[in-house]
Amino acid sequence: MDLSELLNLSGNVSGSDGQPASKPSPLQSLKVDLDFYSDSIKEMADEMIAEKYTDKPIFIATQHEVTIGELMLDKKELSTNWSIYASSVEEFLERGIIQESKKSVFEKSYKDPKRYMCVFVVVPEGANYVFYPYR
Repeated sequence: MDLSELLNLSGNVSGSDGQPASKPSPLQSLKVDLDFYSDSIKEMADEMIAEKYTDKPIFIATQHEVTIGELMLDKKELSTNWSIYASSVEEFLERGIIQESKKSVFEKSYKDPKRYMCVFVVVPEGANYVFYPYR
């Protein structure tokens, strides 16, 4: 899934009643923060791979605290909207976020970590993976 599929980038989208949406998606701020964090996330991904921690880093983007991964970029400290936690495909498998039966499907869809960050976006409505290109 691309970030544009999660974001309302086309402006005002009509609701089911035909009226323009009154509030932009909070996910629009995610693109801004990912662009801001891009170099730091790339550096973390490269280091995780080089140190053989994982060959498939996953970065969790959230506006709340989560109990997976390690907090790397704190929105409070950086005056941004989203915090970033670093994790791995191995931790996601261990915690059951990725089911063992779906591992090969996930790995086939995983994009080149030298060009794309794998972001697990967590919002109150749910969570999904986004592969976002580094700046």
